[in-house]
Amino acid sequence: MMLSIEGVLTPAEVADVVAALGRARFSQGRATAGWAARSVKANEQARDSEEIETLRELISERLRNHPVFEMAARPKKIIGPMFSRYRTGDTYGEHVDEPLMDGARTDVSFTLFLTAPESYVGGELIISSPAGEDAIKLPAGAAIVYPATTLHRVAPVTSGERLAAVGWVRSYIRNAEQRELLFELDTARRDVFKREGASTTFNQLSKAVANLIRMWCDD
Repeated sequence: MMLSIEGVLTPAEVADVVAALGRARFSQGRATAGWAARSVKANEQARDSEEIETLRELISERLRNHPVFEMAARPKKIIGPMFSRYRTGDTYGEHVDEPLMDGARTDVSFTLFLTAPESYVGGELIISSPAGEDAIKLPAGAAIVYPATTLHRVAPVTSGERLAAVGWVRSYIRNAEQRELLFELDTARRDVFKREGASTTFNQLSKAVANLIRMWCDD
């Protein structure tokens, strides 16, 4: 399942993150890529520092507290994020993310956009599927969530600057189809609650969601 999530960060938080990245030191992104991806990765990534770690904690907290992200990803562990910078000519060719990072399996990938889409040309996140390619370029503060198993790339930036936070999730629900089914059921359950409160239908849906999680959970 591929899902865009608006408002992960507020405009004020986006401004604070961008300002902090303006103070950060960057190095070549190839250093953090797998051995094959290094040949197609041409961007920069923020070096570790206390301020960068604070940004990671902020974004991880906002993601965990976002109900749509929680339903879509079922996060056990959030890995990263890393902060990427693309300037004119920078790109990241087609690749698949590493299956293990920071001692954990990567089930879900996410990109949190930090710069307004009109401020740079190119730089779309392009995700491949059997149906073709999806080119994604979201407002600052919005995130795209997608299975880490997919091939994807970042189109060349031809002008401006693209900043993004990129991370991964070790999910309690390993199977992508099961995560999608739980997302759909949980969305329906919440819609029923808004209309009816704790009705019989709501309770039946809640039971189904809870028991499917018990059945599928990889804890």
